[in-house]
Amino acid sequence: MKILVLHGVNLNMFGKRDPAQYGTTTLAEIDAGLATLGRELGAEVECFQTNFEGAMCERIHRAHGEAVDAVCINAGAWTHYSYAIRDALAILKCPIVEVHMSNIHAREAFRHVSVFAEIVRGQICGFGAESYLLGLRAAVQAAGAAKR
Repeated sequence: MKILVLHGVNLNMFGKRDPAQYGTTTLAEIDAGLATLGRELGAEVECFQTNFEGAMCERIHRAHGEAVDAVCINAGAWTHYSYAIRDALAILKCPIVEVHMSNIHAREAFRHVSVFAEIVRGQICGFGAESYLLGLRAAVQAAGAAKR
């Protein structure tokens, strides 16, 4: 089973950016934790981060051709306005799980809206770095269910 984890704009700054909101865990530490949990769950995990919207769309397009089993995405601020990424995700036939470290529903009003909400299997937010691990578990479960 192959799970693609997508990290969006500014997420390379985890551990440095607004630790009160996002904690001190770095993106490298998150990726390492995902790889470890992936092995435990019998899944290969590939992580990809970019600050360029077009590069994110191109990686999603590649995922379609690679027939990944599921996608976890934390698109950062793109979550709230990127119809380009939303449309790229909609091409995928696999389950998509949206994750956020902070509780986007308890923050600024513009963060309450996810343009991905209609096309994702579900959303996990507010648990810090643990949101990613919960998201990976959900993605593996959803991918397994889709194969049955």
